[in-house]
Amino acid sequence: MSCLYPDGLHPGRCCLMIIDPQERLMKAVHKAKRVEKNISLLINCSQILDLSVIATTQYVKGLGRYVEAIEGLLGDLRKIDKMEFNALDNPEVRKGLDNLPSSVDTLLITGVETHICVYQTAIGAVQVGYRAWIIEDAVSSRGKRDARAAIRRMTQLGIAVVTTEMVIYDLLKRADTPQFKQMLPYLK
Repeated sequence: MSCLYPDGLHPGRCCLMIIDPQERLMKAVHKAKRVEKNISLLINCSQILDLSVIATTQYVKGLGRYVEAIEGLLGDLRKIDKMEFNALDNPEVRKGLDNLPSSVDTLLITGVETHICVYQTAIGAVQVGYRAWIIEDAVSSRGKRDARAAIRRMTQLGIAVVTTEMVIYDLLKRADTPQFKQMLPYLK
C-alpha cells in the first residue's frame, strides 16, 4: 500500500475550508458539539499558524448563520453563500481559492454534511489538483450511517481522512516553538 501524502502537512501549503456549520443545520447533525469544538480548535490553529481560511454557507437565508461558537472565532471573515453542494463549483469559492498563495495545494476540509457538501467538495478539490484532507471528527451528517458511508468512500478514493489532533500536531511539528506554546491552552 502506498502512502498518498507521505510529506504530511506544512502551514504554507494549507487552507482550512469550513463547510456550512450553520445554526439550523447543526441542530440536526449527529455529534454537533464535537464538530463545533474541533472546527474551533482548527480555527485557532489556523490563526496561530497564519493559514488561509475559506468558509461557506449553504443557502444562508434558509439555514441561517454559523453557530455562535464558530462565528465568533471567524470575526469578519466573509462566508461565501452557495447553492452548490460541491463548494468548488461556486464561482466565488473558486475565486477565493485562486487568490490564495500559489504554494497552497492542500485543503483541510471540515463541516457538514459529510455525505453531501463535504464529500462533493473533497471530490471536486481532488479533480482540480488539490490534496484533500477530511478531518473526520470535524465533519458530520444528520445520520451517522451517511457520515460513515461518506468517510468510507472518500478513503476508498484515496482522500486523506484524519483527526483534528493529527492535523494540529502535524502542522506544529515540534513542542519547542512559540506556535506550540500559543496552541497548548486550546489542546488541554
